[in-house]
Amino acid sequence: MSKNLELLQQEKLVAIIRGISYESGEATAQALLDGGIKFLEITLNTDGALKMIADCKEKFGDDLAIGAGTVLNLDMAKDAISAGAEYIVSPNLDESVVDYGVSKGVDVWPGTLTPTEIVRAYSLGATAVKVFPIGALGVNYLKDIRGPLGHIPMMCTGGINLDNVNDFLSTGAIAVGLGGNLVNKQLIQEKKYDEITLLAKQFVEKVKGV
Repeated sequence: MSKNLELLQQEKLVAIIRGISYESGEATAQALLDGGIKFLEITLNTDGALKMIADCKEKFGDDLAIGAGTVLNLDMAKDAISAGAEYIVSPNLDESVVDYGVSKGVDVWPGTLTPTEIVRAYSLGATAVKVFPIGALGVNYLKDIRGPLGHIPMMCTGGINLDNVNDFLSTGAIAVGLGGNLVNKQLIQEKKYDEITLLAKQFVEKVKGV
């Protein structure tokens, strides 16, 4: 098992930075870290994402596991890993991205939804898969696919909030990805970083012991 996957199973939460300004990146990362978050995914469709990854890796690398999200193709994967991303997360399954990550010793957690995609991604060397968008299907879908595929580590993303996070974790997800319900763009625009920290603390406390 990879170090990041082992840590992910312990921490259970991945904070997703998407669509905020480059200038607010470090302050947001600090706020999440202050709230107890250990995994930070910076999506590549965010302004200045590659520089944000590099900067956050330099500043928070000892305390945060920093990865790249919304990695859609091989070129994006190469850019992300060059910038210092420790893991790659995608909304889709691009086999060349998984192959490249494996060749570089970097975890790839591709987006999958169907049993066929999940099994294919895992057989290619993905250390875990992202079941996305889980919010549209709900926890019963996760329960159904975990039946025959319980040996494959699954992270759930899409529509996860304080009210349902433990439903997914207790049904077998090893972790969840948290976007706007944690990394709230309005709070960031208003520089209310203390409220981001408070939200993070609530999620961290909620998932303890699940």
